[in-house]
Amino acid sequence: MNHTAEVFQPLQDDDPHTVAGYRLAARLGAGGMGRVYLSHTRGGRPVAIKVVRSELADDQTFRRRFSREIKAARKVKGAYTAELIDADPDATPPWLATLYVPGPSLSDAVARSGPLPVPAVLWLMAGVAEALQAIHDAGIVHRDLKPANVLLADDGPRVIDFGISLAADSTAHTATGTTIGTAQYMAPEQASAGAITAATDVFSLGQTAAFAALGRPLYGDGPAATVLYRIVHSEPDLSGLPERLRDLFARCLAADPGERATPAEIVEWCRRELGRDAGEDTGPAVWREIAGPPVTVPPPVAATGAATAAAPVPAPGPTAAHTAPWVPPQGTAPMPWQVAAGPGGPFVPRPPAGPEERKRRRRRAALISAAAVVACGLVILAGAMLLDAAGRGLDRARDAAASAAASKSAAAPESASGTPRPAAEGSAAGGEDESGPEVGADSSTGRSDAGSDGPGGLGFGTPPPARVFHGASVDADSSLSLTDGTRRDDRKGDIRFDCKDVGCALDSDTSVFTLMYGDPGAGYEECALMTASQKSHRLYLAAAAAGSEICVRNRNGDIALLVVQTKSTAMPDLAFLDADVTVWRAEKD
Repeated sequence: MNHTAEVFQPLQDDDPHTVAGYRLAARLGAGGMGRVYLSHTRGGRPVAIKVVRSELADDQTFRRRFSREIKAARKVKGAYTAELIDADPDATPPWLATLYVPGPSLSDAVARSGPLPVPAVLWLMAGVAEALQAIHDAGIVHRDLKPANVLLADDGPRVIDFGISLAADSTAHTATGTTIGTAQYMAPEQASAGAITAATDVFSLGQTAAFAALGRPLYGDGPAATVLYRIVHSEPDLSGLPERLRDLFARCLAADPGERATPAEIVEWCRRELGRDAGEDTGPAVWREIAGPPVTVPPPVAATGAATAAAPVPAPGPTAAHTAPWVPPQGTAPMPWQVAAGPGGPFVPRPPAGPEERKRRRRRAALISAAAVVACGLVILAGAMLLDAAGRGLDRARDAAASAAASKSAAAPESASGTPRPAAEGSAAGGEDESGPEVGADSSTGRSDAGSDGPGGLGFGTPPPARVFHGASVDADSSLSLTDGTRRDDRKGDIRFDCKDVGCALDSDTSVFTLMYGDPGAGYEECALMTASQKSHRLYLAAAAAGSEICVRNRNGDIALLVVQTKSTAMPDLAFLDADVTVWRAEKD
């Protein structure tokens, strides 16, 4: 996965376009902690933006620990780490930014090319061990070191995602049996809820390097509980590893944390082994082959004039890459976070926004969004009233024409033969019926205009009776039927749920979805209005949490409201969604 089109995925409908002033250019992936996007600093340097999942963001324990871990992670400046350059643990949702590493993950490289040769494994272990030294020196234990968190740049490995796993542990979302970490790469003490120390990362390093040498997890695949049992109760089988690596792996994978090698010892051991080859140049040459060809990073996303005028984007926080003034190429408009130093002068960055400024801007953005929603509602209401008035005018014109025809008929002019024409039925003594046609009613059907647009005049009619179904549950093996609000034990219902894509989502062949924002309490009219022009049959659930409301419109006209009760997506294989479902069945002719 080192081709540009595979590495940089387009943004989806539910992806944000900006995060705290960083304009997102592409999606890089998703994991247990959240989604990752490509963006750029104001100087044009690529960065990776990780947006934390809503389940974790809703937990105050997570936010407090995340804030402490971010402060510690800012101190990590190792050559083999992806440096943390910006973050906001108080944002909704929390996020962090690290320097972007142009290279595949170790897991992708092994999947593409197979096991790494011994020199590349030695370079891998030395680089990751040096990264662990820098991480541990900052008082951090990674806790989730694995092949997916090791990126292969052309000059060596980079360790990512340090400083956030500890924050997620022991929260309400992990206390019920879900452990932060990946089963195949946990240490025995981590699997058995023991004390976590720097030696825990060394055990994970041994497993990660063994995966690179073998092309498979050292403790095998299978259910997480089975793999964790093997890690805790069995000795690692090192027979498949190259013989010259076994002693080092045995030290890294010792059951007793006190007997494991230190990162400094691992670095020294690997350098000594590399020196025994025909020169250390063998390692870098092999390493560049493993890392593969460089990818073309998409350019920064330019701000549109409309977006700039509507709402200036906040500036990212201070980083080393932000300090130098930036002069745009000739003919290029300045970005919204840049201001002119004077007439004809160069563009320089605004002062970086602090946490309080970010909070004020978030509040202002929320007010602007609310005002926009109200304005849209007023426009729609006004349009509906105009259409209603036009329709009533046509009805009255038609009734007037009918009245005129009846009047002419009541006059009973003579026919060609001179015989008087009989008076029209319902006239008085051959004269016009003085009561006339009923105002506001269809003369042919008797339909009254009153109340034709339903409550509020929004044009969706009187709400049909609602049916409420509590505790509807759906997972990857089931579906929901809107007809009776029941769960089906197959995938043939109206609403399906899966996590096979980059994130968990609701999917349907028969219905469209809209995630509602703002205060809770959506009803028939809101759902009918918000789904009237919706075309998306798939709704990603990254922004949904307990209490979120999802409006649904079935192609047969049924309207439904899903109120999320529980969303469990931390482990995709066991993910599910519980919701209360209200269904308004369309009236059939």
